[in-house]
Amino acid sequence: MDNLTSQFLQENQTLALLAVALLLGALIGLERGWSAREQEPGERIAGIRTHALVGLLGGLAALLSETLTVWAFPALLLAVAAITLVAWRTRAQSMRDFGITSSIGLLITLCLGAIAVAVDVVIATAAAVATVMILDNKDEIHGLLQKLEARELDAAFKLLLISAVMLPLLPNEPLGPGGALNPYQIWWMVVLIASISFVGYFAIRVGGAEKGILFTGLFAGLSSSTALTLHFARQSRHTPGLSPMLAVGILVACGTMFPRVLLVATAIHPPMFAPLLWPLAVMTVLLYVPAALMWHRARLHPSVKRPELKQNPLDLTSALLFGALLTAIMLAGEWLRDWHGSAGIYLLAASSGVADVDAINLSLARMAKESIDIHTAVMGIIIASTVNNLVKTGIAGGIGTRQLGLHVTGPMILSLSGGLLTAWLI
Repeated sequence: MDNLTSQFLQENQTLALLAVALLLGALIGLERGWSAREQEPGERIAGIRTHALVGLLGGLAALLSETLTVWAFPALLLAVAAITLVAWRTRAQSMRDFGITSSIGLLITLCLGAIAVAVDVVIATAAAVATVMILDNKDEIHGLLQKLEARELDAAFKLLLISAVMLPLLPNEPLGPGGALNPYQIWWMVVLIASISFVGYFAIRVGGAEKGILFTGLFAGLSSSTALTLHFARQSRHTPGLSPMLAVGILVACGTMFPRVLLVATAIHPPMFAPLLWPLAVMTVLLYVPAALMWHRARLHPSVKRPELKQNPLDLTSALLFGALLTAIMLAGEWLRDWHGSAGIYLLAASSGVADVDAINLSLARMAKESIDIHTAVMGIIIASTVNNLVKTGIAGGIGTRQLGLHVTGPMILSLSGGLLTAWLI
């Protein structure tokens, strides 16, 4: 009885998987049939019925490969490819249409039917939906390619090179004097800075100055507000009219940095939440409120509507210089810790804050669990955040336009003063 029940369930499961294979084929065929709905019957290579049957054929081919011979699926794949090739050639000769998208879609349908039955129905479904989206958005994809400039495409390829190719090859382990240098982490910062430049460029290009700058500011606040400040300062030189809105983006990024610092430190050592909460909250509010007021004024200015983006979308020069600076700060921090003992914690926090707060935030949160007082760790994080924002203020005023520097300096000083005063009182 148990064997009969097991066999019944297995057969029903197989039927269900074959039904899924047929439905996935029908889904792709629905899109293909809709795209070619104005053509006469027989003019298109395959519609909803053909794709549904090919999806079912893929499922059957997978079953035959498991029970009859492993050559069943390859043979049927070649057969469908041959039929598709004949149909494509006949159609190309009569209609002078040499596109092969429909032919490739038919072969993908066969493979998806086989995957649904023999591999994983979730993978097959996800791939089918992705296929339909690509086929259905032909005009949008081609339009995007028409709008894309050569320098933008080159920037995208370079970003892939430094992130997907070079980054995984670097050792992710402490090296150098005292293990102060981690090549992977240093290059990750380079990739992060370059990515912010890239995302910011296209956010402004696609969404306009208002939405693009605010989105990039929030994005950078969750990753690297220092890199964002550097990028926006350089951007202000190219488009001075954007300086007020770019200042808003910098303040938003710098304000978003503080909740990120709080979450990271608390995740590593939960007791740090209470002593860090109020100083960081005060610093956040004192940046967000001026940013909101400036945004309200700047968004009415007509010069922010159509910015001219003539710079390279991928600012690798600044990213590499920042990576070199980070390396120097790490070496200096190791020296300070060795020669000044516990008193060097604050010096280390200040020197680390010149480039980034994440490294010192992680280090002090871990040290608070084992070797240093929690209030020392909290004060070190506040000092690093303060120094980091002072550096960003200098970047905005020194590299950016005078207008950008004036818009950023006041709120930054107010925020830092409020945060340090709150930390001291607590």
